[in-house]
Amino acid sequence: MQLSLPVRPLKHAALIGALSFPSLEVEAADKALLDILLGNGVITQAQYDGLMKKDSLTSKDILGDAAPAAAAPAPALDATVEARVDAAVERAVEKHLDAAAEARVVDKVAKKVESEFPVKASYGSKGFRLESRDGRFQTNLQWRAQLRYTNPFTGDPRQLAAFAAEEQSTFEARRLRMKIGGHGFQPWLKYYFEVDLEPTREVDDEPETASGRVIDWRIDVAKFPFAELRVGQWKIDHNRERVDSSGRQQFVERSIVNRTFTIDRQVGVQLRGHLFAGTPADLRYWAGVFTGEGRGVENDDENMMWAGRLQWNFLGRDLDWKQTDVEFTELPTGSLAFGAMTNKGRCTRWSSSGCGNLDGFARPATAMDAQFKTEQMVQEFAFKWRGFSVQEEYHWKTVEDRLAGESFDMQGAYAQAGYFFHYLFPVVPQPLELAFRYAFVDEPNRFNRFLDNNREEYSMAANWFFAGHNNKLTLDYSHLTLDEAFFDRDVSDDRVRVQWDVSF
Repeated sequence: MQLSLPVRPLKHAALIGALSFPSLEVEAADKALLDILLGNGVITQAQYDGLMKKDSLTSKDILGDAAPAAAAPAPALDATVEARVDAAVERAVEKHLDAAAEARVVDKVAKKVESEFPVKASYGSKGFRLESRDGRFQTNLQWRAQLRYTNPFTGDPRQLAAFAAEEQSTFEARRLRMKIGGHGFQPWLKYYFEVDLEPTREVDDEPETASGRVIDWRIDVAKFPFAELRVGQWKIDHNRERVDSSGRQQFVERSIVNRTFTIDRQVGVQLRGHLFAGTPADLRYWAGVFTGEGRGVENDDENMMWAGRLQWNFLGRDLDWKQTDVEFTELPTGSLAFGAMTNKGRCTRWSSSGCGNLDGFARPATAMDAQFKTEQMVQEFAFKWRGFSVQEEYHWKTVEDRLAGESFDMQGAYAQAGYFFHYLFPVVPQPLELAFRYAFVDEPNRFNRFLDNNREEYSMAANWFFAGHNNKLTLDYSHLTLDEAFFDRDVSDDRVRVQWDVSF
């Protein structure tokens, strides 16, 4: 490209710039050229000010209508220096034109891709999202990690031996999970999978106990809010504490009530719905039939587990399945719910590992078919408003040993509350929540099922929310007690846990 500026004073000024700055940067070229033009009278001060406001310059901006004004004659330059000035000015202008052209091409390509590429990509509360432009297909991918420190024991001690065991001070990756969910063909045909990588194990466990496992898989036909169908494997909608995700808890872990009374994950089919939404009669219902054998196990007899739940949103507003009020619920929102379950099989308890047994009862591997008939009921209350949250559950459970002809009752309950005190005292940091929980469990003694052990939990927690539940730090302290009936002893101990829970 040849650039001819028929003004010798301009070349003289350009020479000074070239000798001072032998290597011109693209960012400095605009100002350097305009300074040259202004200093030699090629453009006026008003033109200079106007051009300086532009994001980029073209040759028309620089040379189009700018007429040289009267200026004092400058000394003549020899041909070599004059060529150097021409080359420096030419390079500066070319760099500008190239950068501007490149920016326009990139911008046009980006807009073309955005408007015509069949898949949209984004990131939100459910992780990375890929979605077709017509809205018929969507996939959300999210990773979650719970990194925990515990002292002096990792679980909830239930027996004298557990309270007397050697103390532990340990770090663990309590949960490492991958979540995949979305919809296909229609927005109301939904799916969800969750994989637990389960990286941590006891020192005497086999390595395969730390392998990954699919813990949730389900498909929802949710076209009509009043009647939705779900099939697959998931945490049965029985009680709030268990259905609330481990990543949406108010404390590091669920209460001592959970182990004894959770129904946990089952394989089956369920009808659910939302009725009279937004009215004082706002209701949700769940009714399903399941194998009763827990996660990933086929039923070994013709007996099935039947479970149902009825929830009244007494203020006409639905309450999400997550704890704390980090979202600062503007209007008071609460629910009152009741649930029931009945099952015949080998299991007397369930967990994320599947079918199991309560202390003092036969293990599933040694139990007879349909040896145990288990019936449970739960009453639940939850409420949130302006940073305050409270929830409680009362559980009743009976296990009939049909082989021995004996029945055993157990009960348990918890209540917890939390508050962001920033809303009362602004000096308190807004991301900080303080919470308290009390829980108790009365269950059969492992040595004599006709005697009851009583366990209690007193816990306090402090949560710091960096980005809601997706990135939070939790510190909790628990005082745990056991009234052991067979040996007639009372023991207690304290536990401290710190956990970072983060989702990507």
